[in-house]
Amino acid sequence: MVGWPARCNSSLIVVLENILARALGQDETQLPPTEKRDLLARLLKRLAHEIRNPLSSLGVHFQLLEEDMGALSSPERAQLASRLGIIHGELDRLETIVERFLKLAGPSALELEPVEIRKIVTHVCDLLRPEASTRKVEILASVEPDLPPIRVDSVRLTQALLNIIINGIQAISGEGRVSVSAAKAGDNLLLCVQDTGPGIPANELGDIFDPYFTTKAEGNGLGLWIAQQIAVAHGGDLRAENAPAGGAAFTLTLPLRRKE
Repeated sequence: MVGWPARCNSSLIVVLENILARALGQDETQLPPTEKRDLLARLLKRLAHEIRNPLSSLGVHFQLLEEDMGALSSPERAQLASRLGIIHGELDRLETIVERFLKLAGPSALELEPVEIRKIVTHVCDLLRPEASTRKVEILASVEPDLPPIRVDSVRLTQALLNIIINGIQAISGEGRVSVSAAKAGDNLLLCVQDTGPGIPANELGDIFDPYFTTKAEGNGLGLWIAQQIAVAHGGDLRAENAPAGGAAFTLTLPLRRKE
């Protein structure tokens, strides 16, 4: 593994094997090698999953803090810049650790589990409401009752929805609204995010999911691209259009039953 000595891999595996053995209440040396590797891989994936949940939220708030700094005076920005640089570096280091865990666990694009979509929508909207409120943007959520649980990677899906809603908030100049809805449509779940911004120019509709494409001063042009990649990894897609009443509308489609 580039940048991570093999001895670090070995020592980490030994530590995790010991944790696993204690958790199982048995001597891990007595387990068949294939079973031990499988259990260790599951532990690594679970650790990565649990770390990524708060890491995703921290990353979003770091991005919002960076944007808030634009309103400060030069001396204040200079004072905070070094501290934010340290935070950013540590967040990157944690993300690298997560990626190493996943590589050690073996190839696995998604950590799937049954999820109630209402919980994800509620969590994401609650997370972004304080920032939206400072911009005089209202976030409204509507989830169809009795939606069945859906097997998704909750961390990745949370990140996708965060990126789409942040894009909507940033598109609005002055007061406005971002509406988030979840509903069943045939064999699919539709997550829709609509804003009251100016909409998407017709000549940009084909480019907005390209990496690094952005027309805003805020952001790096990766948010929507990442969201689309997450949708595709789940066997779905993410599409954008201009709503008839104005503003942009994004629809993330997910199959309720994945084809394994």
